[in-house]
Amino acid sequence: MKGYLILLVSLLFTASALAQNSIDLMQYEPSSEHPFGQLNPNGPAELADFAPMIGMCDCWSLNRNPDGSWQDTLEMVWKFKYIMNGYGVQDEVWREGEIYAGSIRQFQPDSGKWVVTYFSYPAVSTTPGVWLGNKTGDDIVLKMPQKAPNGMEGYSRLTFHSMSEKGYGWKGEWVSENGQITYPFWKIGCKKRQEGK
Repeated sequence: MKGYLILLVSLLFTASALAQNSIDLMQYEPSSEHPFGQLNPNGPAELADFAPMIGMCDCWSLNRNPDGSWQDTLEMVWKFKYIMNGYGVQDEVWREGEIYAGSIRQFQPDSGKWVVTYFSYPAVSTTPGVWLGNKTGDDIVLKMPQKAPNGMEGYSRLTFHSMSEKGYGWKGEWVSENGQITYPFWKIGCKKRQEGK
């Protein structure tokens, strides 16, 4: 009987320790108190770069047609939250016309750059695009090598700008390798719906 009690107490202590460890491993994840998660204070300072975007925004989205004209403006919802116990940032997009997308954003201290992987539906890719970049002044600028339809060397440049507690702007551009040609292909404007606190 004594051995059984010792075993029971040992199991309860282990279960309690495991439960506490699980809480510590997930303390900065989204919760009822913090629906968009929290930035992990043990991470690099750059994790705060996306802080103005954390939360839910109502947005408009404007894309170019292949002939260079602009499509009709679409309504969009853009949500940012902290993931990986506050060491990463995830965004999700719901766009009019049943277009969905999202990115996983991780800061790589060795290179001093954000690594951003993009996923979408219905345009599913087996090799999702990966953009690299960092905060430049008040903007976050991300780049990925990309040829123009005519084969000209260049890169895709994505920029978050005009960031505040009220919202932000975003633009996608193709830029020639020498920087002399800049072709905007996507514009988004967002107004914060719910604070990310």
